[in-house]
Formats: sequence, structure tokens, C-alpha cells
Amino acid sequence: MTRPLTPANKTLERSAWTWQDGLLILAIFSLILVIVQTASQFSSDYNPNFQIETTLNVLPAYTAQSLLRMAAAYFLSLLFTLVYAYSAYRFPLAAKILIPLLDILQSIPVLSFLPGVVLALVTLFPGQRIGVELASIILIFTGMTWNMTFSFYQSLSGIPRELKEAAQVYRLNAWQQFWTLELPAGAIGLVWNSVMSVAGGWFFLIAIESFTLGDKNFNLPGLGSYLGKAANEGNFGAIGWGLAVLIAVIIALDFLIWQPLIAWAEKFKYQAVEATNVPQSKLLDFLRRSATLRVFKSRISPIRDSFDRGLARAFAPANLQTNPRQKSRIGNWINWIFVSGFAVIVLWGTWEAVLLLRLLNLSDWQKVMTGAFFTALRVICALFLSLLWTVPVGVAIGRNPRLAQILQPLVQIAASVPATALFPVLLLALIQAGGGLQIGSVALMMLGTMWYLLFNVIAGAQAIPSELFEAAQVYKLSLIQLWKSLILPGIFPYLITGIITAVGGAWNASIVSEYVQFKGQIVTTEGLGETISQATASGNFPLLLAATSVMSLLVVLTNRLVWRPLYRLAQEKYQLLV
Repeated sequence: MTRPLTPANKTLERSAWTWQDGLLILAIFSLILVIVQTASQFSSDYNPNFQIETTLNVLPAYTAQSLLRMAAAYFLSLLFTLVYAYSAYRFPLAAKILIPLLDILQSIPVLSFLPGVVLALVTLFPGQRIGVELASIILIFTGMTWNMTFSFYQSLSGIPRELKEAAQVYRLNAWQQFWTLELPAGAIGLVWNSVMSVAGGWFFLIAIESFTLGDKNFNLPGLGSYLGKAANEGNFGAIGWGLAVLIAVIIALDFLIWQPLIAWAEKFKYQAVEATNVPQSKLLDFLRRSATLRVFKSRISPIRDSFDRGLARAFAPANLQTNPRQKSRIGNWINWIFVSGFAVIVLWGTWEAVLLLRLLNLSDWQKVMTGAFFTALRVICALFLSLLWTVPVGVAIGRNPRLAQILQPLVQIAASVPATALFPVLLLALIQAGGGLQIGSVALMMLGTMWYLLFNVIAGAQAIPSELFEAAQVYKLSLIQLWKSLILPGIFPYLITGIITAVGGAWNASIVSEYVQFKGQIVTTEGLGETISQATASGNFPLLLAATSVMSLLVVLTNRLVWRPLYRLAQEKYQLLV
């Protein structure tokens, strides 16, 4: 018996064209026009010493160019995440290299990537702006992708065993498993970490769009360089206008992109009963009942179906294996080719690094080690201070969609505002209070750390099935029992993922928190980030390599000895079962 359509169903199924559909078509064409016009500027001739203006009339063009860089970097990060995390998940031997390598890569500060990337692309495109533009996109990518990759790998590793066995029973091939099981399993964490990644891109935008390398100043027109110059000049009026535009952009992105994605990803949650209180998006509801998109979907459905059928034929169905450890000969060859190529690259890079490090003297190494000690203390303080508030607030937001709709835009704004743009005001207050940059650097590190924790806790709390909370109410668990037996175990895998990326983010943030330009002056405090920033500005590549290597080594050792054992515990003990 068919169920009669309710008013809500009628609304979603209506086919009449409305004025909103016409507005949607115009918006799409306008967006394409803006992207094409903005991208056309990227291939013009380039003057490294381009002067950034701080007048209001340049803000629209600067903002459009920054948005295009952020969008390109995000899609590059998403592609990298899907390929890298899935490869580590599918090939155990490759994972033994890829996951430790990911620890190293996410621990390398953005400014350490900067010299090699910029010099290589400027040489590849001499005199062309496209070289510096590509370099900025790659640098934004290096600040975005790591937490997305860690999150997706953690989600894949946490897929319940019963679902994997069901996929084998139904003989789903590799593409069908990825599309129907593995990608949906990581959707919630991927969406929330995408929000954090974009916020992290805004955080480092000033350092990426305006930087010094040796005797050259590389400036790109954009919102980050606008805020950077305003902060350097102490122009609080320009800082205010720049932050106002940035906040407006973040609110628009939240309404147009993140709220619809968060509401859409809710359908991928593991739960036996339908939740009554779920995230909502007015834009997603409009798109679902839009006649324009319905017609467009009907036109592309045959193309999509033929594409799916082609992929299904390309990948053979999975066979049930009597021995779980059995591996195909082709898989072994792929693993060993990968390992051999990686070993050659590592040996070559190690030899080149040793030749460069021989140029350092004892005082340089003493400076690096002393800086590492002080920065490590700041990182520890920033991490524990961040944990004190992000865990309860993240659980509250993740478990209450109404609260999430109110606080989510505010959290994104706070996470996205470049800390270096706010730092003149913070630095003046700390100077008055007598704390100076020693305390200010910890505050800046927290701005680069706590959001990784918060967004992962939100994703973890949102992923806990609603029926478990209903069962907790039935058994009348106290608040302490609820946290001990359900909430903390439920968010634990996500929390460890957040801590791993947050520690890397704290070390990364040291490069902007220990070396600050303010009113034409440079304010520093002793630390590894200050050493990296000074080495980058002066073009001292041996010192830059030494400081970056020590920072990476500290992050990797911490992850290997502390966080990775906890990560394995999360996979083995706190895996969700269905």
C-alpha cells in the first residue's frame, strides 16, 4: 500500500518553476563569470615587489582572488585525501610508510615548504605571475590537507567488521565498496574537517600571500596580503574593514556550502532508528525541491549510470578469501615497487640534506635546540589549555543541532580569522599587562590548535548513534556515567585524530606566533618558530633545514610514542559495532 504524500513530501516533489529557480541559474552564471575573470589575472606578468593597497575599493577584487586560491587548494586537498588515505587503508605495506610520512609532512611548517616551492615554480614560469600563484595554492594546500587525510583514514579504519563482511558476501568490487561503504563511512568526519581545513587556510593566508625570501618580497593581491600590510602599518581602520569582509565571506560560505553539507552528511550516520533532532539547511531544502536541479539531474543521470557501469566492469567482484592474509601477486608487486621508489627518494634526500647541514656551526645547533625546548613548552601549554574547553563545547555542539546552527558560524569565524591580523591589538594589551610575546605566543598557538580539536570532537559527538543516548536515558545514567561509558569512548577516535593534527598545528603556528611584524618592527621570542621565520626571511637554507628537521623529528616522536598507541587503542577498543 502506498503512503499518501504529506505536505512536506508534496513540497519536496513539486515540479513548478519558481523565481528562486531563475535566481539560481543567474547565480551559477555569475559565479562562473567571476571565476573566469579572476583566473585571467593569474597569467599576467609579475612584479615580485608588487605594492599592496589598503583602500576599500580594492577589497572586492582582492577577496575574489583569495577565494579562488582557497577553492583550488581545497579541491587539491580533497583529491589528495581520497587517494592517500584510501591507498594507506587498502595496502597494509604501503600504510607502514604512508602514515609515518603523513606525520612528517603535517609537522613541517608552511614556511619551510615556501622556499623550495616558490623558487621551483618561479624558475618554471619566469616572469609570470602563474608561478607564484601556483606556489601560493600549494602552500595553502599544505596547511589544509593533513587533518582531512588523518580523519578519512581513521574513518576507513573504523568501519565495523560486519559491514566489511557483508560487502564480501554481496561480492562488491573495489569501486562499489568505495562508493557505497567506505566514502559514506568517512563523510561526517570529512565534512567537519573540511570546515577546519578551510579555516586553517584563512589562518595562514597572510603568511602565504605576502612573504620575504632572501632579498625579495613576494606579494600577491588578496585579502591576506591586505590584512598583513594593514597589521604591519598599524592601520586599525583597514584591519577592521578587512576582518569585516572576511567575516562576511565566512558567513556566506557557511550558509551556501557547510550547512547544506553537514545536513546532507547526516544520512551517513550509523543508527538503527531515525533521529528526531537533525541538522537543517534551508538552502539544501530549496535545492531538493528545485525544478531546475531536478531537470538537470535527470539529464546527467544516464551519464552517471553509464560511468558507474563502466567502473563496475573495470573492477572485478571481490572474492571471499579463506585466508584473510592472502594477497594477490599484483598487490605485492605494487607494494614493493612503491617501497623501492620511496627508498630511492629517501636516500637521495638524506644525502643532499647531510651536505647542506655540514655548513652549520655549533652556535647554530645550540640556537635550534634551545628554541626547540621553549617551543615544546608552549605547544604543551597550548594543547592542554585547548582541551579544557574544546571537549565539553564540542560535545554540546555535536549533540544539539539547534545549538550547532547557532554556534557553528561563530566557531568558523573565530577559527578562520588570521591570528596575525588580530595580533597588534593582542600584543598591545599584553605589553600593558607585562606578559609580552612570551604569553602572546601561547595564545596565538591556541588559535592555531584548538579548532582542530573542536571540529573533530563535534564530528565524533555527531557520529554517535542517537539510540545509544536514548538507551542511556532509559537506564537513567548520571552525567558522569554518561560521559564515562558513552561520550568519551564515542568521541575518543576523533579526539585522538584531532590531537595529532592539533599538535602539528601548534608547531606550525609557532612560525607566526614567535616572529611578529608590527608597525614596521619585528617582535620575537626565543623558539623554533622564530628560528624558521628568521631563516626564511634571510634565505639561510642550512639553518632552515636544521630547524625544520628538528621540529619534524619532535612531532613524529611524540606521535609514535604517545598518540599512535592511543590511536590503536581507539581502533581496537572503541570501534563502533553494528
